[in-house]
Amino acid sequence: MSRYTDLHGWWVETDTGFRTIKPIFWEVGRKGSRLWVIVPIGYDFDVSIPVWARWLFDPRDPRYLKAAALHDWLLDDEWERVTAGGIFNRALRADGVGVLRRLAMTLAVVLFRFG
Repeated sequence: MSRYTDLHGWWVETDTGFRTIKPIFWEVGRKGSRLWVIVPIGYDFDVSIPVWARWLFDPRDPRYLKAAALHDWLLDDEWERVTAGGIFNRALRADGVGVLRRLAMTLAVVLFRFG
């Protein structure tokens, strides 16, 4: 387990998406890299899934929320889209999302912009 996977009760739903009420810690690369990304308390994010795909990908699925917050934070912090997508993929994996679903979601965030 890690600071990332053990995090519970860290978000609230808002009118436009979600907001962090606890920080999210993600260590980039490998354990012990000491390169931390920290999504701060009060950060607003969403889970941008097109309406036509919501029958397969529920934007309120808790397995997606931390990865979505992390991805949105990275983009707001001006990380490259592909790098942010790779971290998004690893975060989804850490939260137990299967390989095919991760592949579809990662390709979506790397190749397309929703909203």
